[in-house]
Amino acid sequence: MTSDANSTKGLPAYKVGDIDTRPWGSYTVVAVGTNEDGEEFCEKEIIVNPGHALSLQSHEHRREYWRVSQGTLTVILGKERLTLEKDQSVRIPKGALHCMANRGAEACVVQERQAGLCREEDITRYMDAYGRAEDDDRPEIAESLALYKQILKDIKKG
Repeated sequence: MTSDANSTKGLPAYKVGDIDTRPWGSYTVVAVGTNEDGEEFCEKEIIVNPGHALSLQSHEHRREYWRVSQGTLTVILGKERLTLEKDQSVRIPKGALHCMANRGAEACVVQERQAGLCREEDITRYMDAYGRAEDDDRPEIAESLALYKQILKDIKKG
């Protein structure tokens, strides 16, 4: 991942109707545009399949807001582990380590709103259950990594 906003800016922006299937589930882009502050925004509907977790990651150029519309979502936000039920939400600040996981038996649906520079390339992965990142063992992220590893253990126990 690059840290230069200008090099990220030239990359393709999300478009309404974009769909992507990932090892953990899928997302569909439902809205894009510019907010009242002149920043880009992107809204996605994310489906996290039962027993799956996204990577432990951060974004250098955007912040996110997640609202659960179905199921139960386990969230890592920095050094905290949260559980969100239907209609509960959380704000993910720019640069914060975070992860969403579904430890339940039904699909979890999350409405995500990104604001800032919204590009798929603005993902720094620190650990990933699907081999998309090398494990990162820096001391400053140790507590977040421990939470992530515990969630993966919980999921495997099923």
